[in-house]
Amino acid sequence: MLTAVAAGAETQPSAYGRWLTDDGSAVVRVAPCGPRLCGTIERVLDPAAPKGDVNNPNPNLRRKSLVGATVLRDFSYSGTAWTAGRAYDPKTGRSYRSELRLTADGQLKVTGCVVVICRSRFWTRQR
Repeated sequence: MLTAVAAGAETQPSAYGRWLTDDGSAVVRVAPCGPRLCGTIERVLDPAAPKGDVNNPNPNLRRKSLVGATVLRDFSYSGTAWTAGRAYDPKTGRSYRSELRLTADGQLKVTGCVVVICRSRFWTRQR
C-alpha cells in the first residue's frame, strides 16, 4: 500500500541545473539552498560585462565578483511553479518579486514583478 501511495505522489519537475540567460550574458546554476531553490552566476559570457557587481545597492558588495553572485533566492515549489522568491538583476542592481516556471519546451520562464507590472524572460537549459 505504501508503494501505491508513493507512486501516486506528485513530484516536482526539476529546475536544477545550469541555465543560459535570455540575453546570453551568463550561465546561472540553479540548485537547492536549504529547503528552497536559489541560483548563482556560474559564468559571465558577456566580454563587456563589469567584473564586479558594480550596480549593487550595497556599496560593500560592489567590488564582489559577478561570478558567484546570487541572482535567484528563496523560491519554494507550489505545485506548478516556484514562487515567493526574489530575482536580482546585476545590470540594474534591482531585486524583484519573482516566479519560476518550466515551459512545455523545457525553458525556464523567469517572471519578475514590481507592484502589478510583470515581465518574463526565458532561459535555456545548458548541458
